Amino acid sequence: MLVALEGLPGAGKSTLRDRILADARTRDSPLEHAGQFSWLSLAATRTLVRLRAGQPADDPEETVEAACWDLTLHARFNLAPALARGPVLADRLGLSTACLLALVHRRPVAEYVERLAEQHLARPRLTVLLTTEPDLCQARLAGRQTAPRFTDRPDAAERLADLYPQAATAWTRRTGLEVWRRPCTTKADLDQLTANCLTHLNGSTRPSAI
Repeated sequence: MLVALEGLPGAGKSTLRDRILADARTRDSPLEHAGQFSWLSLAATRTLVRLRAGQPADDPEETVEAACWDLTLHARFNLAPALARGPVLADRLGLSTACLLALVHRRPVAEYVERLAEQHLARPRLTVLLTTEPDLCQARLAGRQTAPRFTDRPDAAERLADLYPQAATAWTRRTGLEVWRRPCTTKADLDQLTANCLTHLNGSTRPSAI
């Protein structure tokens, strides 16, 4: 079972991830964690680092190919072995990458969802899209000690707030897989999301990425 957490910077993904992992340890439930990229190809990594900095490539197709190749490597060498051992929680995955590509290259996000969905082994059985209000996300980011990223900027975040729902709709249309759209605003939200995600992660007796 593969579950991915998606949403705006500051939406609560890291908080939810840490809570799910901590509660799984407390219950002695097997659960592994994966990130968005594999970083296993030097060439793809260079392209993805530029993408994350908001730097469009001269040839946008080069960036898409790098993202697809990195996802293929991620599925083969990271996700598949982890899924063989049990459920996996991904902190961002294909939807975040599709939204980042659409943001930087100013193309319809559905085009990138279509390409990234071709990697079947990297398809989360469930995607949890955190729909926390953008203003609250920005307020949370303002309190962080780390340097802001390209996607943390208000103009980028505003665009991402439009792209994520579009990506979720395109994802379900393309794959038939479920996307939960939930806010992570209050402690009650966090508690409920944690419980629901753990139930979903542990609901399959044999893990599967498809």
